[in-house]
Amino acid sequence: MWFLVDTELDDYIASPASFAAIIADRRRVHAALSERIPPFFLAGQAPPLDEWERRDAILDSVDEGEVLTGLPGCLGVARGRARVVTDPADPRGLEPGDVLIAPITDPSWTPLFVPAEAVVVDVGAVMSHAVIVSRELGIPCAVSVTDATRKIPDGAIIEVDGSTGTVTVISLP
Repeated sequence: MWFLVDTELDDYIASPASFAAIIADRRRVHAALSERIPPFFLAGQAPPLDEWERRDAILDSVDEGEVLTGLPGCLGVARGRARVVTDPADPRGLEPGDVLIAPITDPSWTPLFVPAEAVVVDVGAVMSHAVIVSRELGIPCAVSVTDATRKIPDGAIIEVDGSTGTVTVISLP
């Protein structure tokens, strides 16, 4: 049923077997899309699927002293241990003084901001959830630090400058 559109449901109920090829093709497309990262920004037509980055692509690792740049979120500078969290239900040992590194945030992430010294997100803008909560709590925040969750290793010591949107890798684990 999840691979059908609403206008197909009555026909599917009448003859499920007639939709076998359609459903198989849609499952194939779904699987192919699941292996790729959608483009962050589109201007005009979306690039062909084979040009989208693979989710399992290995990125160059960061070096000590490397600076990742995003957008300013909330003013201030903080230093702490990076905790890469990709699911708010599994904070993976986030402790007071750590820097929360997340793909994007929504209200379900809010409790994780409380112990964080700073917040860094892969995707965000000046009015995004991460920025609003960071400002309310008075902790530095950098947003749109592309691939931060994939580049910054969990446990690295980093410095977040929320005024410039930069994240500096101080030392690696």
